[in-house]
Amino acid sequence: MNENTPHISAVDLFCGVGGLTHGLVRSGIDVQAGVDLDPHCKYPFEANNSAPFIERDVNDLSADELNSYLNQGDYSLLAGCAPCQPFSTYSQSGRSKKRGLDWQLVLKFGALVRELQPDLVTMENVAQLAKHTVFSDFLHFLKGYSVKWSVVECTKIGVPQSRKRLVLLASKLGTEGLTLENQFGAPIRTVREEIGKLPSISAGEQHKRDPLHFSPSLSDMNLRRIKASKPGGTWRDWDPELIAACHRRDTGATYPSVYGRMEWDSPSPTITTQCFGYGNGRFGHPVQDRAISLREAAMLQTFPRNYKFLARGEQVHFNRLGRLIGNAVPVRLGEAIGDALIEHVRLSTGESVATAPSDRLF
Repeated sequence: MNENTPHISAVDLFCGVGGLTHGLVRSGIDVQAGVDLDPHCKYPFEANNSAPFIERDVNDLSADELNSYLNQGDYSLLAGCAPCQPFSTYSQSGRSKKRGLDWQLVLKFGALVRELQPDLVTMENVAQLAKHTVFSDFLHFLKGYSVKWSVVECTKIGVPQSRKRLVLLASKLGTEGLTLENQFGAPIRTVREEIGKLPSISAGEQHKRDPLHFSPSLSDMNLRRIKASKPGGTWRDWDPELIAACHRRDTGATYPSVYGRMEWDSPSPTITTQCFGYGNGRFGHPVQDRAISLREAAMLQTFPRNYKFLARGEQVHFNRLGRLIGNAVPVRLGEAIGDALIEHVRLSTGESVATAPSDRLF
């Protein structure tokens, strides 16, 4: 940490494998702990970040348990991304019971803010959350804070994928500099710039020196399909015998983005939990006849090339790792949030605490 950087101690709720934490640390924020219910997050979180992983359901956390972590600096930050599945366009069916539980986690986050009263709060989530009453309910927990939020297109801050996320910043120090706007204007990063130097592999091949650089095998039909696919194209480019029966129906014709290749010189589509599957979106490699590897997906989420997801000798489980990578906060977004909060604290140092009505500044 630079000696001129204000000492902000943070706890990352719903930390996952550490995307938000890693970004905050890169910006100079002192993350003291990460909390998540999923035991598979422990190794990647702790192997890449100098903070303990607390395996707990956030619903079971008390404010007293977090106080000691938040009191390590001159300023405190409670950060997090409550599970977004109930609001995601990728999972809208069959989730009524789980949806209620996930809403409860958003409100639990708010209740912890109200009880702990940290100097700073940030929440990152899917854009659709802003349309739900649970977000309005969450804002009620922030009484006494200046609050700024907006839906951010991540390409504007240097993330090489099209990904819209709701980002909220809240502070007890006033409004000055409380914005991500100063982080906008980064050059658009492309798929080629992010993953173009990785070694070639075939479908079903795992790279010898990087077990995460592994792409699932393809059926004979899907191998024929990807060979017929153009970067940025759709299955409509194929010969008729390659088109799946479900896409020949009128209802299927509205889903042109499945079975597609990425384009080298554009950002990738949104990396989802099923990003390793060629048939699940435009997740085909731009030139190699395979889906992107798990390592490529992680790098498009702006995890460093050497970010550790697997302990030595641990087997790759595509569904598990795809879920962990796809659900992560892009590291670069976390870094931009951290940069914005540090600049805000610098500008606000020595000024009286002020509050302002919640609005949309950036």
